[in-house]
Amino acid sequence: MTAKRKAYLAAIIYAFIIGLSFMFVKVTLTVTSPIDTLAHRFTVAFMGIIILLVVTKKKVIIKKHDVRKILPLALLYPVAFFTFQVLGLAKISSSEAGIIQATIPIFTLILAIMFLKEKVSRGQLVFISLSVIGVIYMLFRNGENANTGNLIGCGFIVLSALAASLYNVFARKLTKQYPLMTITCAMTVCGFLIFNGIAIGNHVINGTLNQFFKPFMNVDFVISILYLGILSSLGTSYLSNYALSKIEASKMSVFSNFSTLITILAGIIFLQEVFHFYHFIGGIIIIIGVIGTNYFGYRRES
Repeated sequence: MTAKRKAYLAAIIYAFIIGLSFMFVKVTLTVTSPIDTLAHRFTVAFMGIIILLVVTKKKVIIKKHDVRKILPLALLYPVAFFTFQVLGLAKISSSEAGIIQATIPIFTLILAIMFLKEKVSRGQLVFISLSVIGVIYMLFRNGENANTGNLIGCGFIVLSALAASLYNVFARKLTKQYPLMTITCAMTVCGFLIFNGIAIGNHVINGTLNQFFKPFMNVDFVISILYLGILSSLGTSYLSNYALSKIEASKMSVFSNFSTLITILAGIIFLQEVFHFYHFIGGIIIIIGVIGTNYFGYRRES
């Protein structure tokens, strides 16, 4: 198998894991708070990477100047991405969140134009606008048919998509400078320290430290947090970094469409989430916009 095919396979697995992760996050939020969920998620991820390093006998050396380069990206992914995602999922369904996060390729292209000075065709601009209209339509209908919390939840998911897009734009250069394991370790440690620091600090202030590990008494929570920590945090960090080291950021971001489909199906089948007709309309508009944007992008490259 060629390096390109391995990269695309990694991107497909990445998208599948991310697609199911929305469902597992919803499960954990029925047991504990968003910040505790993130803390436990990255504790599991941190333990997983320690075990992986011991088993493979690999050494990861990160110096001060490396931290200055990697830390800004780690603040985007995993910190900002997962923080906004879990806050959004606390207020809206996983199906809605999945549809909104399908805009990641659009935001990626817009940011690449702004920061990397990439050129865009007239056709791409039309379909970019179409996807943006799809997001605005969904936000409008949510505000019209639901409470303020739902609208705020959608806003958090939009911010999560923006964080992922910024990461896609700036990570490609970094993945060529450092080994994938180094970047994955740095991101995991960053998430572990920040989320646990906030969660434990919050419990200390409120005098509820004894409740921090209470969620592990729930079997559904344990299963979900293991999935989120090992596969969705640690696994996706490695898979996305590997894919980005071989293929362009815009091509990598297209696979979020596949994860959107998985998210919607998992929400409807396993969580019995209500899927309104306007979700379907907004999702179709967004997906058409994403596909059209990439189609005209490939035509321009050829």
